[in-house]
Amino acid sequence: MKKLIIAIDGPSGAGKGTVARTVSQHLGYRHIDTGAMYRAVALEAVRDGLALDDERAVAELAGRAEITVDGGVVSIDGLDVTRAIRTPEADKAAASVARLPQVREVLVARQRRIGRQGGVVMEGRDIGTVVFPDADVKIYLDASAEERARRRASDPAHSGGQAGQAAVAEAIEARDKSDTTRAVSPLTVAADAVRIDTTAMPIQAVVDTIMKLVKEKLN
Repeated sequence: MKKLIIAIDGPSGAGKGTVARTVSQHLGYRHIDTGAMYRAVALEAVRDGLALDDERAVAELAGRAEITVDGGVVSIDGLDVTRAIRTPEADKAAASVARLPQVREVLVARQRRIGRQGGVVMEGRDIGTVVFPDADVKIYLDASAEERARRRASDPAHSGGQAGQAAVAEAIEARDKSDTTRAVSPLTVAADAVRIDTTAMPIQAVVDTIMKLVKEKLN
């Protein structure tokens, strides 16, 4: 049976992680969170005392670092940073790093190596447009700004506990602006992606919708 490349894109709080992880489990595929790769590089850069706008230095770090994002565990150079990269500070740093063309070039090449054989559900912001423009299934998840802020504010994995929704909404708005206006690989909907508004949809309904598309592709 053919092993597909499934691309799931969308903004912060749209449900990419939960949906991608669940779909990958149903299919027995690898789940790759590309955003975690940018977060890990940003965290390492901060710890190394690098300026986040020093494109060459951060790109060199990204190129030499050993980053793994399998099974829900994120590590860089053997250090588990799964929790450390899920903070508002890490999100802000990742947004800065993600704007650097040389860093994107390094990480996109790595993402393509990981997924080119198929059997992967890859989530991010430019999977269906840049990383794998010929992906077998392309999904774009979205939700209202209010709902995305509510989800993030109540998610300990991202906020470290119940956070003020207004502050989270402000952070998401800033991230959206950064993602959609960067010069390289901005967040956009691929022309052939299936767009799903998850605002009022249960996770299982979103997963069922994607699984139906996958089965149609496999058949």
